[in-house]
Amino acid sequence: MFQIGQLVVYGGEGVCRVEGIGVPPIPGADRNRQYYTLSPLCRTGQVMTPVDTKVMMRPVMSREEAEVLIESLPALEPEEMPSSGVRAAKDYYHQLVTSYDCRRLAGMIKAVSRKRVRAMRSGKKVSQMDERYLKRAEEELYSELAAALELEADAVPDYIRRTCPAWPEN
Repeated sequence: MFQIGQLVVYGGEGVCRVEGIGVPPIPGADRNRQYYTLSPLCRTGQVMTPVDTKVMMRPVMSREEAEVLIESLPALEPEEMPSSGVRAAKDYYHQLVTSYDCRRLAGMIKAVSRKRVRAMRSGKKVSQMDERYLKRAEEELYSELAAALELEADAVPDYIRRTCPAWPEN
């Protein structure tokens, strides 16, 4: 069970702070069930979810885990799509970003950024879908690293580049 004040990664919300645990004071709530009250760090408002939710929920990585991840980025293999086709790419990207697996998100950022560079060299652009999922992967990865490192999310790419100069520009 998570504790009040703890930072967690929760489903589609990303990084949230646990603000409360208990029966919510709303009509129709199951009085026999405990709920977390979560405050997303990336937007205003609150989310209430049962303590025994099936939605992915895990603690934010520690500072040490974040630093190890960043140090491993130069050797990290890009997360390349195993098959071609727009539908397969969309399914693959969706599965990857909803995994909230920071290593895989970083690998995806590397892969799509390389794809963008190759496209630009030949006078082309990557697809809007590639750009949309790249942005989402960056938001998810950088928000968790920001929470772990106690930084603002927009400072994370520069922080990474100090360790990994080849990290792609956002």
